[in-house]
Amino acid sequence: MHELHHGNCLDILRTMPDCSIDAVVTDPPYGLSFMGKKWDYDVPSTEIWAECLRVLKPGGYLLAFAGTRTQHRMAVRIEDAGFEIRDMLAWMYGSGFPKSHNLDGEHQGWGTALKPAMEPITMARKPFKATVAQNVQEWGTGAINIDGCRIGEEEIIQHRPKEWRGFHKLQDGEISGYEDSSTIGRWPANVMHDGSAQILQGMGEAARFFYTPKACKDDRDDGCEMMDARGRTFAFQRCSICGKQKVNVPGSACQCIYPQWVDAFEYSPRQNFHPTVKPTDLMRYLCRMVTPTGGIVLDPFTGSGSTGRGAVLEGFRFIGCEMDADYIEIAKARILAAEKAYQPCLTFD
Repeated sequence: MHELHHGNCLDILRTMPDCSIDAVVTDPPYGLSFMGKKWDYDVPSTEIWAECLRVLKPGGYLLAFAGTRTQHRMAVRIEDAGFEIRDMLAWMYGSGFPKSHNLDGEHQGWGTALKPAMEPITMARKPFKATVAQNVQEWGTGAINIDGCRIGEEEIIQHRPKEWRGFHKLQDGEISGYEDSSTIGRWPANVMHDGSAQILQGMGEAARFFYTPKACKDDRDDGCEMMDARGRTFAFQRCSICGKQKVNVPGSACQCIYPQWVDAFEYSPRQNFHPTVKPTDLMRYLCRMVTPTGGIVLDPFTGSGSTGRGAVLEGFRFIGCEMDADYIEIAKARILAAEKAYQPCLTFD
């Protein structure tokens, strides 16, 4: 049974029992005041992360997206709450739009921001006293699902007993296996990308890393077809001479020798009008990476429900918190649609 709670996540977290959650996977506010949204005024407080720590089982992982400008504050608050920082993952993409104030006149060509092409993800873990193998034996948490996140089919690995299959090999003798000829693939990296041409030009072979496109309309609006569409304003730049939109890749539609770029806006109605929707396949991958079989995934900043969709499609139980009444209805509809693709019956508390 899945749960979606409407309200302040700190208040909701305080009602949850200790050591009851297997993994926290979340895309929280970045503290950038994005599009003037009040909920994005700051990164989550140390107090919120401390509650996430309390409800996690020992060895449970936290994956938290952040902005490049505020990643340091996010990571410090997570660490100050008692987590141990294990890694930083990078979600790279080619379609970001520069939020730049561009100058004109004698300073034309200068601006205030680079084109965004990645979002960092803090990987942290709740400390535990035993060895990794002992902790996995007792709680099911503490290890990363390496085999379940491998890329391609290039490496031969050892077969593990079914209850440990997918987790990296533990070295202290408590989890053993026997040889098998299963072909699994490349060891997963801490870089993921959208498979776009811009990214592949710099990275080379796509199969070296996990990749999935950014959230498309079908992914964003899945389950929301009966909802009223709301407008969203998109900002971009257009050449004032030819009227063509600026494209930040070689071969831009504008062929003017000296293009004059001006800010422009476009209104587009959507059923899912959340401004920062992550692709479901990316959230599936992240949930699968850190959640044991049959585990519970928590997202204290549910938004429009991409983490919930990823969790239920991987067969995990999901608990989400969201303070915006409109977003929580979108999240419920999208998660229901995902669950119908996984199994025909879903209930919410």
